Amino acid sequence: MIKDFILPDIGEGVVECELVEWLVQEGDTIAEDQPIADVMTDKALVQIPAPFAGVVTKLYYAKGDIAKVHAPLYAVQIESDEAAPVAASQPEAHTATQAPASQSSAAGTSVEEFLLPDIGEGIVECELVEWLVQEGDTVVEDQPIADVMTDKALVQIPAIKAGKIVKLHYRKGQLAKVHAPLFAIEVEGGVSAPVRHAQEASATAANTAAPVACAAVSSEPARQGKALASPAVRRMARALDIDLSRVPGSGKHGRVYKEDITRFQAQGGAVPAVAPVAAAPTVAQSTVSTAVASAARGDIVEPIRGVKAVMAKMMVESVSTIPHFTYCEEFDLTDLVALRESMKAKYSSDEVKLTMMPFFMKAMSLALTQFPVLNSQVNADCTEITYKARHNIGMAVDSKVGLLVPNVKDVQDKSILEVAAEITRLTNAARSGRVAPADLKEGTISISNIGALGGTVATPIINKPEVAIVALGKLQTLPRFNAKGEVEARQIMQVSWSGDHRVIDGGTIARFCNLWKQYLEQPQDMLLAMR
Repeated sequence: MIKDFILPDIGEGVVECELVEWLVQEGDTIAEDQPIADVMTDKALVQIPAPFAGVVTKLYYAKGDIAKVHAPLYAVQIESDEAAPVAASQPEAHTATQAPASQSSAAGTSVEEFLLPDIGEGIVECELVEWLVQEGDTVVEDQPIADVMTDKALVQIPAIKAGKIVKLHYRKGQLAKVHAPLFAIEVEGGVSAPVRHAQEASATAANTAAPVACAAVSSEPARQGKALASPAVRRMARALDIDLSRVPGSGKHGRVYKEDITRFQAQGGAVPAVAPVAAAPTVAQSTVSTAVASAARGDIVEPIRGVKAVMAKMMVESVSTIPHFTYCEEFDLTDLVALRESMKAKYSSDEVKLTMMPFFMKAMSLALTQFPVLNSQVNADCTEITYKARHNIGMAVDSKVGLLVPNVKDVQDKSILEVAAEITRLTNAARSGRVAPADLKEGTISISNIGALGGTVATPIINKPEVAIVALGKLQTLPRFNAKGEVEARQIMQVSWSGDHRVIDGGTIARFCNLWKQYLEQPQDMLLAMR
């Protein structure tokens, strides 16, 4: 049969890309995962692999053309027991079609399979964290359908068409395959893609996962499936026992935000009744309960997946290939704390949180101009060193999905307030687990703020391929002697560096840290050094 390869989502907000180069020709026999084309988005050059083997029968674009996401990129002849109609050669005819598989349903409708698109470079599978809809639900275009976890971040999958959900192919916790059906949806209109036999569609789903079981519960809370809202908003609505479908949304396409729920509740929305307090158990009941609990207690084994699995792999690779050494120093940040407090009330907003981190990053960038080796990278066999022109400073964030290290790009060209705005954006995204892949790439040096959780001194592991990382301890009010020999309260922080001893020696990191320290302890010097 001949099947169209639909150009998948290749980046957040990307709807088209330039066809840079075909890596195959019509008539070529290709293997699964073989590179087919290089395409250029507004963010990066992306290589498109083949999801299945076959013979290329049609290339829908010429070199330099603009290819549309969710439209056919090329056609391939694959082996099949049943022949299927040949797809039209004009990509415009398929612009709105997510999956090449559909099945005739009632008059005027068709059932289409939504194929899980590429959701990150090199990602071939992801964990189904939560379905935001149920079978039988009617959804609108752009409504969130599911949360899936890749090895980098939590990603929300939206519906590209309005219709009725007829099949969910995975259960919560299962691994969904890229380019395999995620769910089936009944949409209005005739069959707009080649028809695939129902048994074939079922077999594909069965090979990847079992259907979701929809068990009814008598004490079920308000349903949250038919509204356009993020998981955080849905959780808020569930906690307040509010039906999201009744909440007027103020966002695009009626998207519901937290403020909408608060406004709805203030106008008389439902509030959960206080649960009755259970009577205290008797001594006998407590004894029996303890015995049952002890008998049922056992070890819990769970797989390490997603961000945690990637972090484990990267940390092992870092410590096994990079000779680490640690350098610690004490900073007196009394003047910087006073400066930040004086600026906080004037410059902080919902979009800009003026924490200490923007000052640390900007001072670090200024010091890196004098010590570029700390902003460098070495190749695998340490025969070449590249001094990075951009200061893309990463910050480790303890998110709900694990440790993420997004980075602020081009700190050398940003003001302290611009850095603060980026830190606020990245922190909010990381804590929700929804960091864009571009924000996690191309970092050149990292900061770990372990002090936010209470630590003072650490031995951080280098975020390979970077060559240095620093851990910030908690800010403490401690007694110190001033220039007159008098004891006074000062704002003290311990910082701990880890360096790659293949390219950085102790003297270099000490001199760099001293300059960084000078900018932070005497913020007027930092302001004068800024251009």
